[in-house]
Amino acid sequence: MTRYLVSIYQPDGPPPPPEVLEPIMADVEAVNTELRNSGKWLFAAGLCEPSTATTLHAKDGEVLLTDGPFTEGKEHLGGFSVIEAADLDEALRWGRRIAGALRSLSVEVRPMIDESERACGPGPGA
Repeated sequence: MTRYLVSIYQPDGPPPPPEVLEPIMADVEAVNTELRNSGKWLFAAGLCEPSTATTLHAKDGEVLLTDGPFTEGKEHLGGFSVIEAADLDEALRWGRRIAGALRSLSVEVRPMIDESERACGPGPGA
């Protein structure tokens, strides 16, 4: 089994009003429950807003700290799940389910490095 990071990107700005957000979160929780029941779910978390981030960058023997995210953009990483899947096709099926529950937000599925082999799991075309 390969582990995959399923990243959820959301637009900058305040969250949608409760009447919009609550049905979306109910759909996401339904997919998360199905993932847990399947035994494929390993871990998930939402993240605080990007302004709470601190970026660290090593340069000339020192580590510089900067408030906020490393990049500026119109979207940011809002949350993630770590799942186990037999292959990329299975991981993408879960990614599609999550993207469908989130409606218009982007979801990225990426294989994680297998620490026992120090290699990436199978990606596109594998």
